[in-house]
Amino acid sequence: MNYLNILDCSIADGEGVRVVLFVSGCPHHCLGCHNPESWNFNAGKKFTFSTLRKLYELLSRDYIDGLTISGGEPLAPQNAGVVLEICKNIKDKFPNKNIWVYTGYTVDEDLAAKLKPYVDVVVDGEFIQSLRDITLPFRGSSNQNIIKLS
Repeated sequence: MNYLNILDCSIADGEGVRVVLFVSGCPHHCLGCHNPESWNFNAGKKFTFSTLRKLYELLSRDYIDGLTISGGEPLAPQNAGVVLEICKNIKDKFPNKNIWVYTGYTVDEDLAAKLKPYVDVVVDGEFIQSLRDITLPFRGSSNQNIIKLS
């Protein structure tokens, strides 16, 4: 899996102060996407063990509430296995930090069951430009849902 960027401090991508990992690759290609450079699965850099160590370092700071994984599409088949492994490793090392995942897919019972052991919050649904609403916290369009799994 490739990633485009890691933000070491964000307050726009979930509750509290967060580290954000932006993965590469997205099959949705939403009209009005704020991050179309993330559509290419080959964009950016390869996620490696040293990248995971960098996340550990950033998350170890006391004022960081958790990790957000966005994209691109973290749950695309090409990314989902690595993303779940990242979440598992982060939960093992930092059980008190929360993990948010943004996905264009709609979360059903099967997907929720796969994510629940490692992910605290999922923001689901494709961005729909005609439903754009800048008053909504942590999402871009009114069809998107904030789902607390834990």
